[in-house]
Amino acid sequence: MPEQLSRPRRVGIWTSRVLAVLLASMFLVPLGLPSDSVPPLSGRANAIDYAASEGRWGWGNQNHNHGSFGHNQLDHGTFVYTDLGPYAALIYLLADINCHQKAERSWEIRGNQMPVCVRDIGILAGALLMSVIFTFRGRNRWLVRDTALSVLPDRWLEPIYRTNMRTKVCLGLAALAILPIGFDGGIQMLTSYESTNSLRLLTGAFFGAGICLYFLAGMSARPSEHGHDPSMVDLPAGLSFRRPLSGHQEE
Repeated sequence: MPEQLSRPRRVGIWTSRVLAVLLASMFLVPLGLPSDSVPPLSGRANAIDYAASEGRWGWGNQNHNHGSFGHNQLDHGTFVYTDLGPYAALIYLLADINCHQKAERSWEIRGNQMPVCVRDIGILAGALLMSVIFTFRGRNRWLVRDTALSVLPDRWLEPIYRTNMRTKVCLGLAALAILPIGFDGGIQMLTSYESTNSLRLLTGAFFGAGICLYFLAGMSARPSEHGHDPSMVDLPAGLSFRRPLSGHQEE
């Protein structure tokens, strides 16, 4: 009978599979379409802009030269992804809902604009990399915080646990994920500064890795797997949790 995989490993494997399919699709779909069949786009995030040639679902195919979002799509040619095959249409629909799809912030393959911008490619790539790391290194250590930290080598964690700096380190990791994309995107939105695609890719990767790490930790941290006994959790430096008389766990 095959050995049962740990919960963190199962969560990591399934998350990796989903992200790998999504990331690969962002490249394979424009690669598989006829050349120059997806013109330069410019829509809105969190909205459907290119599902139709006109009307409510065809906002992107109208003239929006006057605003900060959109452009005159007629100058580039209309695009309706519902006219594509089911797989390509689904990928461009998911992208349309989540990404502004600005042409100047996106890559092209065979003259076809990719479904999402470069920053979103970075987010997917960073999340995929983190899910692979978590698959092999993640451990259920009772709390979300400690489960997230388990991806780091124990020799790095030993002084952190001995001095009980876990929360501060977690906040530092969160800042590392959020601040670069926040500064790069925020300054770009509020000033005339224009980022580069290389920087968008990098900041997106940090953000994607951070968000994915805490998602994976949240899905994997389960006290029930330790019999609801905190002393059974394997911590670095031979330390363990203990339950005080009040009934709350602490180290």
